[in-house]
Amino acid sequence: MMFLQYAVWGIWLPVLATYLQSPIVEGGLGFTSGQVGWIIGIAASLGAVSAPFIAGQFADRYFSTEKFLSLLLLFGGVVKFVLSFQTSFSAWLVLSILYSVLYMPTLSLTNSMAFAHLKNVDTEWPRVRVMGTFGWIAASWLFPMIWLQSDLEFQVLPPFFVGTEVAEATSRLGDTLKVSGVISILYAFYCLTLPNTPPNRGASEKLAFIKAFSLLSEKSFAVLIIASLPIAVIHQIYFMQTGPFLENQLGLLVTYIAPAMTVGQFAEIGVMAILGVFIGKFGFRRTIAIGAFAYFARYLVWGLISLQEPSGPSVDASGQFLWTIPLIIGVFSQLLHGVCYACFFAAAYMYVDKIADDDIRNSAQTVFGIIILGLGPMLAAPLLAILSSLFGEAGVVTDFASMWLTLAAIALTTSIVFYSAFNDQAMDSK
Repeated sequence: MMFLQYAVWGIWLPVLATYLQSPIVEGGLGFTSGQVGWIIGIAASLGAVSAPFIAGQFADRYFSTEKFLSLLLLFGGVVKFVLSFQTSFSAWLVLSILYSVLYMPTLSLTNSMAFAHLKNVDTEWPRVRVMGTFGWIAASWLFPMIWLQSDLEFQVLPPFFVGTEVAEATSRLGDTLKVSGVISILYAFYCLTLPNTPPNRGASEKLAFIKAFSLLSEKSFAVLIIASLPIAVIHQIYFMQTGPFLENQLGLLVTYIAPAMTVGQFAEIGVMAILGVFIGKFGFRRTIAIGAFAYFARYLVWGLISLQEPSGPSVDASGQFLWTIPLIIGVFSQLLHGVCYACFFAAAYMYVDKIADDDIRNSAQTVFGIIILGLGPMLAAPLLAILSSLFGEAGVVTDFASMWLTLAAIALTTSIVFYSAFNDQAMDSK
């Protein structure tokens, strides 16, 4: 389940900003950074905000989770396939919002389904969730290998199997949407074979999400929400600008953007494997604070290597791509992404599950999802528009150093505030 859940997402999200923002003459759609922010940020946020009503309320109260998942993924796959043929900003915005409303609830539903059937969430869930990372990596690697390159050969650096980039590589990035749609439809049928997870018809609250929002009265949950908002904002900008940053600032070929970004997912696998033990020893407070600090470290590194002049792609006489020192640093500093996601977001999901009552677990996850997948992306869009006007030209970011250092400052402030104010109720109870 987790493998397919994140393969559907991972095949298109890393390269979408590059496809949307690249000039039309190069095969892209020629959108501005602000428009990319609306499509990746605002559209995603509206889906996440609607999640408590779509996923929490219906899955907690009326429908079996696996059947509801199947329905959402089936319609979402159709929408994603149709989206691949669109070229106007208005069509992209409308269909992206519709797809987000269908897909975003499935993230919290798969989490809550796993929590419902695992005997020991602390030790078992990280191993289940890490399969989603494998799905993301597989989708990110196989597509460019099969569709964007020719004459594949082995090399030491990721993505290991590389070749000559096809002439129309940028325009072919749009095909990731078609493949994602097909995977989503197949995944929808697979969901019908998942363990039966019936609704809680005897729940004491008629509106599950209202009770879930009452968790805000708990200080630890409120502090977690406050800290998650700025982290979610800068996390979303990572997906909005990493592709253009690697291509335009560091000179990475379009073909290698998605595989290069999976360096962070490899690190995520390692961190997720020991996350349960890590939390058991250090508690949620220190673990989540480390995750927030890792965002600061990554953006600081990117800001510093961006102080040099942008470099274009370099290839040898045979057409093979050559790696530069700044590019190697930029790609492998994404190892911090594993610490960012696992220690902050994965640990936060586990903490929410621990402090929520049984009858509102789905809704509690979606309430938390409102922040990291709703309000965060919603605020990321206008913030990126501001950053692109301050540090860019014609609506497109060009001064990546100033942008990344600004995000680093936000992450550092958040990590300090969280560590100072958070009280680990789960550890106190233990």
